[in-house]
Amino acid sequence: MEDLTLTVIFLLTLFFLLGTGVWIGLALMGVAYVGLELFTSRPAGDAMITTIWTTASSWSLTALPLFIWMGEILYRTRLSEDLFKGLAPWMNNLPGRLLHTNIVGCTFFAAVSGSSAATLTTVGKMTIPELRRRNYPEKMTIGTLAGSSTLGLMIPPSLTLIVYGVTINESVVQLFMAGIIPGLTLALLFMSYVAIWSLFNKKNMPNKDPDISFLVKLKSSKFLIPIFSLIIFVIGSMYMGWATPTEAAAFGVIGGLVLAALQGSLTWKTFLDSLIGATKTSCMIAFILMGGAFLTLSMGFTGLPRHIAEWISGLGLSNVELLISLMVFYIVLGCFLDGISSIVLTMAVVEPMIRSAGIDVIWFGIFLTVLVEMAQITPPVGFNLFVLQGMTKHDMIFLAKSALPMFLMMVVMAFIMIAFPELATYLPSTIKGPGAG
Repeated sequence: MEDLTLTVIFLLTLFFLLGTGVWIGLALMGVAYVGLELFTSRPAGDAMITTIWTTASSWSLTALPLFIWMGEILYRTRLSEDLFKGLAPWMNNLPGRLLHTNIVGCTFFAAVSGSSAATLTTVGKMTIPELRRRNYPEKMTIGTLAGSSTLGLMIPPSLTLIVYGVTINESVVQLFMAGIIPGLTLALLFMSYVAIWSLFNKKNMPNKDPDISFLVKLKSSKFLIPIFSLIIFVIGSMYMGWATPTEAAAFGVIGGLVLAALQGSLTWKTFLDSLIGATKTSCMIAFILMGGAFLTLSMGFTGLPRHIAEWISGLGLSNVELLISLMVFYIVLGCFLDGISSIVLTMAVVEPMIRSAGIDVIWFGIFLTVLVEMAQITPPVGFNLFVLQGMTKHDMIFLAKSALPMFLMMVVMAFIMIAFPELATYLPSTIKGPGAG
């Protein structure tokens, strides 16, 4: 009965604070403060100060602003234009043709960004006008872009995986490596859907562009060299154990600045804009992490996570049943919270459950990322839908319907992850060297 009362008070306080428009980080701190004051004898103020400082000074968290800055720098280059020029000739003969530039372009940019919003904006600002000019179906143009841009949350360097790793104190490098194969598999699922849809809807597809020779295709691939080089440089250095995530992020920032300078898009204004943009995003995420860490501490002192985990264990659910239950829970939660907030808010309860069930926490991080990817394209607060609304001026219902097939592909991906866990566990087991921070 005491646990039920505690849970109700936590939830009512959280919903009240969120409903009044308080920042998520502050709302989490408020809930934690109430929990400590009402249900423990520990001084809430001292605990809050200590926890916030410890979280803010975490070395693993250093990679976060650097990767965000790298994405901000590249967002201000001509990268999206070059991506389209390099990819379009190769996509033209596939079923679905240039619709695949959305998916492959987002996959490439996700590997140097870490943010779904940055991936969506960068790729979309080039592909949407081009696909509209060629009369591709608007729903497919919007849908493929909405879905594939979420790959920025999974393919390293992923901000979501950094937050998850810091929250549960696990290796960020292992999480990064675990996300590569599932990320590419999800991209292939998106491409497969586009190919099948186009075969059944040939009348809705525009005329094929004129064929070009293999030599011309190769020449057009020169536009892909910069982004390929940066991907190999950043991810390869972590995989080989030559650099920690923080060091790789620093290398990525330098590479991004060099790339911007070579393209002639590095000016004092773009440099400052990228720095300010990275600072705002980093502060927002760090603030949520601080609130989440304090909430985790508060819930730990009250014993609520342990009791909920024991209650779940008492239900006798199999691992598959537990994962399906969590999948439904996170899909519903994703309708109201962004991915990072969902992870930080729930890990205090969910982590003990998955550990006691013997589920690999690295694998679960990737499974969870698939679930929070869905939150980016589910109304009423799907962030990618808001970004797309600003870019395309479509209403939210049209955007949500367009993104629905991609949402269903993510559901399929979640079940594939359950059936084939090796997709996420193979690469982490082959990492050269420790590379934990």
